[in-house]
Amino acid sequence: MSIAKPFARSACAVANSLDIVGDKWSLLVVRDLLHGKSTYGELADSPERIPTNILAERLKRLEAAGIIVGTPYQERPVRYAYTLTPKGKALGDVLLAFVRWGKRHIPGTVVMGRGPAGGGTAAPAATTRRTRTTRAK
Repeated sequence: MSIAKPFARSACAVANSLDIVGDKWSLLVVRDLLHGKSTYGELADSPERIPTNILAERLKRLEAAGIIVGTPYQERPVRYAYTLTPKGKALGDVLLAFVRWGKRHIPGTVVMGRGPAGGGTAAPAATTRRTRTTRAK
């Protein structure tokens, strides 16, 4: 039987979600894991260049929250491969909403592995694509 912990600010789902993944870096780590990165080095090599001390702290925080799991793949020194848990994979829907919003409201933004929205050739996306239907206005 699990016992509910008291909430830091309120019982608001948005506030509590932000307490876990609402910083500048956590969702970018989840994005990279969704795109197939798994090691500390691969995550540190992302285009945003997360500082290594912050990356280490975010990995610990995400693991404590049950969003990722670190599995040792080397003993000396110990190195970990990170994977998303089902709880972490469910954040893919959140990231997809950010992608849709960014493409619609921030000109020139791109989807990882693709060029600018609406232009040029695009590499295949690493995530599942969903079809959107539009309604006539």
